[in-house]
Amino acid sequence: MRKTLILSPYWIINKDVHEKISRFHGDLSRVCPRQDSNLCTRLRRAVLYPLSYGGSKGLQVQGYQRVHESIQTERITPMNSTAYFATGCFWGAERRFWQIEGVLETSVGYMGGVTANPTYEEVCTGKTGHAEIVKVEFDESKVSFERLLEEFWTMHDPTSLNQQGGDIGTQYRSAIYTTSELHFEIANKSRAVYQAALTEQGLDVIVSEINRSEGVPYFFAEEYHQKYLIKNPNGYDCHSSTGVPYPAVGVLK
Repeated sequence: MRKTLILSPYWIINKDVHEKISRFHGDLSRVCPRQDSNLCTRLRRAVLYPLSYGGSKGLQVQGYQRVHESIQTERITPMNSTAYFATGCFWGAERRFWQIEGVLETSVGYMGGVTANPTYEEVCTGKTGHAEIVKVEFDESKVSFERLLEEFWTMHDPTSLNQQGGDIGTQYRSAIYTTSELHFEIANKSRAVYQAALTEQGLDVIVSEINRSEGVPYFFAEEYHQKYLIKNPNGYDCHSSTGVPYPAVGVLK
């Protein structure tokens, strides 16, 4: 009798097939469609990359070594700030942010829902109301909040409601949670700036939420989601884009 490997409550895969999937996961990740059932999401995240969490080689990835070093000496400074961004799947978004000079640390988690301490599986049902979030800690003496907003607006499609590419569901909605009144004002102004650019190109209206983070808890996601694309360099990174750059004129403060 051939042995089977139980990978999750949802998937029982023949060991030989699993080895082939693991060997060719880079190609398969581009084939597997991610639709509204989220079953493909679970296949990709729980099956294609089941044992590759962790590893020191991640510190060599562009941008992350700088972040890792900077947080040792710069975590507590008067210019440190925090912002929260939702742009769809948080794996690729976290990498976009950690590569920016002046970003001290990033993590991924869940915000905006109705339950405490949700698991990834619970969030995927859409019943908890949480969005996949990237928490960004940054030094405003080195990088402006507007620079982070520029990355936010252009790394995904803010005109797409509860969907980014094949990722469909309220957990993939577009949102910003600010930690100061000034940042809240800047975020709203930046939306108007980018909307003007989109309108000029004949594109739709931005549907991104802009909220104050006060009273909205951030729940740290499971460890295997943290710095996922360091642990899995060829892992899934779905970020659609409007293709419209953020205007150089920026926000008028």
